[in-house]
Amino acid sequence: MRNVLITGAGIGIGRATAKAFGHNGDRVFVTDVLESEGKAVADSILGSGGKAEFHKLDVTSTAMTDQLVADIEAAYGALDCIVCNAGIAHRIPLAELSDEKWDHTFDIDLKGMMRLVRAAAPAMRKSGKGAIVCLSSIMGVAYGWDEHVHYSAAKAGVVGLVRGLAVELARAGIRVNGVAPGYIRTAQALSEKHSLGPAGLEKAADFIPIGRVGEPEDIADVIKFLASEQARYITGQVVTVDGGLLVGRY
Repeated sequence: MRNVLITGAGIGIGRATAKAFGHNGDRVFVTDVLESEGKAVADSILGSGGKAEFHKLDVTSTAMTDQLVADIEAAYGALDCIVCNAGIAHRIPLAELSDEKWDHTFDIDLKGMMRLVRAAAPAMRKSGKGAIVCLSSIMGVAYGWDEHVHYSAAKAGVVGLVRGLAVELARAGIRVNGVAPGYIRTAQALSEKHSLGPAGLEKAADFIPIGRVGEPEDIADVIKFLASEQARYITGQVVTVDGGLLVGRY
């Protein structure tokens, strides 16, 4: 039984990923700042006969991150898999983009990933194995996004993080990959304030070659694959999962 920690696992892609790993027979550590949502995900996995625990985690806190990893390692040993999914994407025009708002996005969307990997890597190195998957975005690997330059920049940074960690940790038997989702039906995408909103998301299906927007489960299954033995020779890659969007825009 693998020990799998997922951040931002209370809703959306994180929730679908937690359930996918739970169904796979892994012990899932569901983490989020959203306590009721996170507990509900863990309870759902437990109710289906799986193994899961909820732990509140604010990925901007080094102390909280270090302590959680230490507690898990003391109880169960090294983590076998980490899914760095926690993130925010707030619409902020450049003229209103303060240093504080920029830093807050980077603190969650990029530095939060580094904090968790930094804490977990020593025990993973000793165990000689592990898989790490970090969530980027099509807005970080191909597209720009007006009024979201801080988000696009952070998600582009995830690509560099994946590449650097993959090289540094490869000899220890730890693989590091990323996933760049396209338009996925999540609370973020459905937000009219910060993203497309329901109508905009449905319109996106018109120019996605597969003909629909993605579901969280579409991303979760790719994450599960990248963390599996079937992906044993893949590291340092960021897989775009977008229904053909990037190759289909002429």
